[in-house]
Amino acid sequence: MDAKTTSWVSYLWWIGWIISLVTSNNTTPKPSLVVFHLRQSFGLMVTWTALWLIRMFTLFSFSGMIYWLITALFIGLFVFWIIGLISAVQGEEKPIPVLGPLFQQWFQFIK
Repeated sequence: MDAKTTSWVSYLWWIGWIISLVTSNNTTPKPSLVVFHLRQSFGLMVTWTALWLIRMFTLFSFSGMIYWLITALFIGLFVFWIIGLISAVQGEEKPIPVLGPLFQQWFQFIK
């Protein structure tokens, strides 16, 4: 797969991310576009999973207000996912709003 394809496949949840990581390991050095989107999509998936866990634990413990707040955050993450996917399809290294630059810093171990 070329760099653009590998980049957008990384946004297809965990299985797509693993496929992108494995196929990009065959090229040395790894294209910066692929590394950039591997970090962005990994950050989105980790954030999504953390929110899901929080939502499951608070579902029966707290008021409905927290449940709806977390649901709103899910909608925001979905919008960020679409922005990241469009950026990957276009072959751009454009970070997702708010969290994108943080993901690039936090996930430096993805190379």
